Amino acid sequence: MTDTRVRTGNGRGRVVSAVLLVLTIGQLLVATFFASGLAQFEGKGFGARLVLYPVMMLTVPVIWWLTTKRRDDPPWAAFSWIMLPFLVDVTGNTLDLYDSIGWWDDANHFVNWMFLGFGAGLLITRAKPRPRWEIALLVAGIGAIMAIFWEIGEYYAFIRGGTELATAYTDTLGDEVLGTFGALTAGVVTAVRQRR
Repeated sequence: MTDTRVRTGNGRGRVVSAVLLVLTIGQLLVATFFASGLAQFEGKGFGARLVLYPVMMLTVPVIWWLTTKRRDDPPWAAFSWIMLPFLVDVTGNTLDLYDSIGWWDDANHFVNWMFLGFGAGLLITRAKPRPRWEIALLVAGIGAIMAIFWEIGEYYAFIRGGTELATAYTDTLGDEVLGTFGALTAGVVTAVRQRR
């Protein structure tokens, strides 16, 4: 009975992860090849995103697959949480929310890093129980590192030669802080849920 439930949950999780990947790649293809002239896609590195987003979305599942001995029980929920921010980001651009809603970018950095943090938290707590403070700090630290690397990637992809260079420093610091707090929030929630 338990085996069937685990397999059913894994089947659903696999479908969710696949749908997130397909929807993200589909929008990236449209933005890169069919609608590149639209204002919301101009100068935002969608050619690079078309290559890098799928790679980043699949990095954790591939690492898990290559390093684990228990391949019968993949952590699909964790994979889905880690993939979700890429879809949210691309969809925000597709719907022109970054340019039409002033707070959208800030909200994304907090919420998307919270999603990434939930995925990291599920992976961290999967192996063994940990103290709550350790979970919160690990997830926040992973989130902070990801926020730093994300901002470096944004700089090289479209800021250094684009129109946002004048405000990039302030925006980058704010994005890193919001991302770290989003991940810390996920770490605290994960720690509290594990204790229960």
